[in-house]
Amino acid sequence: LIRLIRAGCKHKHKHTLIKLSPSVGAAAVNMSTLLVNRPQYSWLRELGLSEDNDGVYNGSWGGQGQVVTSYCPANNEPIARVRPATMAEYEETVQKAQEAWKVWADVPAPKRGEVVRQIGDALRGKIKALGSLVSLEMGKIYVEGVGEVQEYVDVCDYAVGLSRMIGGPILPSESEFRLRPGHALIEQWNPVGLVGVITAFNFPVAVYGWNNAIALICGNVCLWKGAPTTPLTSVAVTRIVAEVLERNHLPGAICSMTCGGADIGTAMAKDERVGLLSFTGSTQVGKQVAMMVQERFGRQLLELGGNNAIIVFEDADLNLVVPSAVFASVGTAGQRCTTTRRLMLHESVHDDVVERIAKAYKQIRIGDPWDPSTLYGPLHTKQAVQQYLAAIEQAKQQGGTLVCGGKIMDRPGNYVEPTIITGLPHDAPIVHTETFVPILYVLKFKTEDEAFAWNNEVKQGLSSSIFTKDMGRVFRWLGPKGSDCGIVNVNIPTSGAEIGGAFGGEKHTGGGRESGSDSWKQYMRRSTCTINYSKDLPLAQGIKFE
Repeated sequence: LIRLIRAGCKHKHKHTLIKLSPSVGAAAVNMSTLLVNRPQYSWLRELGLSEDNDGVYNGSWGGQGQVVTSYCPANNEPIARVRPATMAEYEETVQKAQEAWKVWADVPAPKRGEVVRQIGDALRGKIKALGSLVSLEMGKIYVEGVGEVQEYVDVCDYAVGLSRMIGGPILPSESEFRLRPGHALIEQWNPVGLVGVITAFNFPVAVYGWNNAIALICGNVCLWKGAPTTPLTSVAVTRIVAEVLERNHLPGAICSMTCGGADIGTAMAKDERVGLLSFTGSTQVGKQVAMMVQERFGRQLLELGGNNAIIVFEDADLNLVVPSAVFASVGTAGQRCTTTRRLMLHESVHDDVVERIAKAYKQIRIGDPWDPSTLYGPLHTKQAVQQYLAAIEQAKQQGGTLVCGGKIMDRPGNYVEPTIITGLPHDAPIVHTETFVPILYVLKFKTEDEAFAWNNEVKQGLSSSIFTKDMGRVFRWLGPKGSDCGIVNVNIPTSGAEIGGAFGGEKHTGGGRESGSDSWKQYMRRSTCTINYSKDLPLAQGIKFE
């Protein structure tokens, strides 16, 4: 993609917890029409998928809920069917997970790491088929689907090393000052028990992997509810993980799964047996989750919306800016939480950059997501297409000018044109709204203070980036008066993250952190422990009690 965009530059010089999507229906579908039965999709069988698939796993497979059909966003044809969980099956799964935890918690952390390593290897062995399924069911291009599975593999590798490193310090006790001689002070970390993981459609493998691998080495068991529109991916991943647990003679309920909709998600949020609930999704639904978890004083990890900005200053290297802005705004058809939605350009480079990006947009190869030459695939659902059209109409009403795009594409599936809109004020309501579609709002600014303020004025605080050669500006951007986001970049796009750094954001993004750094602490509870190994009982603060 970057090579293609740069070529264009040279030429110039010369997204559920609350409800099921209507695209997932329970209506009867003829078996002969299912993609799983067509020869070109025989690799689905390699993943253990068939016409009808169990959507519950707790050591054994089941599913007695109302059947749902999964559809391919590229053509809206049915792939296969899934039987999700009933509330009775959810209850049974939680009970089995609790029993499995009693076994898993006694496994030494390095051994837990070895099991996670095997999960990573098993995923490696199925990476092409699983990546193809992500592409088929979610709609992202094949290379992104494979890359998403690779993220789960990578975080497994990271977790293996972490399994030998987690732990608390031995702290200086007042015994050092002879106030409490014969005492030791230590910090002990223990698992929270059952970790519930609710993931979104746009990363149906990676987000579970970020949580699952770290939670496991910390000594927790997991209960996963994937998005209602990507149930086949949830089933396929769980089958791979279950085989590893079985080979190690461990309870399958260590990594449980319940496909479902509002009833299952709400039950997880309200369930006091869920020690930590990790939720990835929209800010609107995240608020509902937060209230339900907080009502029971539970622990939560929220990864919600992003309204991310790239700021381009007058001294920026435009050969870096153009491919970065295009990749970050149209990648995954604008359906990443880290997608660039606001492009802020200094007035001296505004017209030049808009012209270059518009040319690059027109060269993007749009097509079937599993075609290796495709760079841009469909939106995930028909509802997303309607949201796209509604956002464009609002932008026009609020003063925006359509530079390119703005239409539904005349082909099967949920395809829309990647769109650029200029001329809107920085505080226009639509600019402050995260629409999970490929629309880029271009804003013109004059000063550094103005640009930094515009970056921070939206309610979300996930990812942000500036392009500049001014080192003073770089450190002002990274400092207390700079970006208020959880991800603060320089001369790279807003999208993408490395597993070694904690991923997440501030404000309405939820405040959660996943993957690297010290995010493992969220999956554990901390105890401060004082041990008296003397024969006396000296009291704190020198108090004498006789």
